[in-house]
Amino acid sequence: MAKRKIAVIGVGKIAQDQHLPVIDKSDDFELAATVSTRGVGHGDVPVFRTPAEFYTAMPEVRLVSICTPPGVRHAYVREALDAGMDVMMEKPPTPTISELDDLVAYAAAKGRVLFQTWHSRYNAAVDRARDILAEDGVKSVRIDWRESVRKWHPGQDWVWEPGGFGVCDPGINALSIFTKIMPFPVFVESARLTFPANRQTPVDVEIAFKSGQVHKPAMSAGFNWLEESGEIWTIAIETVKGGGLKLEKGGTVLRVDGEVTLEAPSEEYERIYERFATLLDQGESEVDGSPLRLTADAFLLGARINTDPFEW
Repeated sequence: MAKRKIAVIGVGKIAQDQHLPVIDKSDDFELAATVSTRGVGHGDVPVFRTPAEFYTAMPEVRLVSICTPPGVRHAYVREALDAGMDVMMEKPPTPTISELDDLVAYAAAKGRVLFQTWHSRYNAAVDRARDILAEDGVKSVRIDWRESVRKWHPGQDWVWEPGGFGVCDPGINALSIFTKIMPFPVFVESARLTFPANRQTPVDVEIAFKSGQVHKPAMSAGFNWLEESGEIWTIAIETVKGGGLKLEKGGTVLRVDGEVTLEAPSEEYERIYERFATLLDQGESEVDGSPLRLTADAFLLGARINTDPFEW
């Protein structure tokens, strides 16, 4: 079967680090073009400054992967759907829930495939943890998601602007795992958001969760963006049956009662492109807004705390 031609819209760090290399080695897709306001290309494929230029010049290409910052994504996705594209979206999907809901309805009305990616979910250790919790129940959960904004978003001021999510940009990865593995719905009970005095989004977030379960499991998360010792991406869980689970390294490693039971290389971006190919074969969309809803609820319920200014 011939590879599907796909264009990447938005050629920033995540596109260059993940999307473009994965497409290069994909059995399902072939890069047809890039769209970049800065004129960033890849290999010898055409580069366009705007999506409209691309749609006009290459009408034979029917797929796009949209990797822009979330603030402009609603308009870009609608434009792509109007042009007859099937669309993959990077995370976070949109700055607001209402925009995401509109895109889901619009894609359905247009009869196009819309795939909202949550790349951290696509790890075998995450699936195994979900299966264990479905059998053993949940007594407590603690999420610790700490990394350096200087490493992962160097000089990218948009992450500090309204709609940029701040530390919840990586934190939503943890919530995407959390909402996948939990055997019952979870809700935000309270939150504390710490903002640098000169920025509009938080650098540190602490969230307490609740559920409708009779046994009231203790569940919380902490996100921090000033961790310079290395990434700490862990979810530690106690089960009702007395066991202990720990997802480490962003969901690629699972420990059960302290022993590593599953460890795999991080190939989550390979998996999302494989999933996109399957959805295209089936003609089906896949969008889960639950991680975005928890993030929005944390902002709605969160107490604001100010801290020292942040400078690059």
